[in-house]
Amino acid sequence: MVKEPVIFQVSGYQNSGKTTLINKLITGLKEKGLSVITIKHHGHGGKPEIPEGKDSSSHIESGAAASLVEGGGRLLMHAEKNSWSLEEQIKLVLHMKPDVVLIEGHKKASYSKALLLRSDEDMHLLKELTNICAVLIWDNKEVNGNNVPLEAPFFGIGDPKGPDWIVEFLVSERMKKNRSKNSSI
Repeated sequence: MVKEPVIFQVSGYQNSGKTTLINKLITGLKEKGLSVITIKHHGHGGKPEIPEGKDSSSHIESGAAASLVEGGGRLLMHAEKNSWSLEEQIKLVLHMKPDVVLIEGHKKASYSKALLLRSDEDMHLLKELTNICAVLIWDNKEVNGNNVPLEAPFFGIGDPKGPDWIVEFLVSERMKKNRSKNSSI
């Protein structure tokens, strides 16, 4: 049986600090003994780069749907099809039995999320996105004037309490899943 991970998004526009926050969350979660897998949306248009001139890339270029390379405990996978839904990507990583799956991007998905707001132009996301659990704001901008009925805590982008709060939230969610799994056995 595949254990069900906690799935959590880090959302915001380009250059809002998503990757930096994800890296802090990975470090904090690993320190708590949790395994983490990340899924990143390549929001720059086109396909992500793969190393050219390697056997795995030549397999893909020859038409293979997927190519896996393993060495020294590291597994790399290249897979090609017209598009991959977020749900398909999550199904792929579930086989690795992570405690937490962190998703960078995919703003419109409905998983619990932290929202990063870099400028006033980003504030509309507070009303448009669902399941916002924490908000990290650049320059400690005031949000009160936006009539946002949101109960999530707000943190300055550089405040270490933000990532710490999210790590504790995710650890708590993981413990809840463990308890509910054990009670259903």
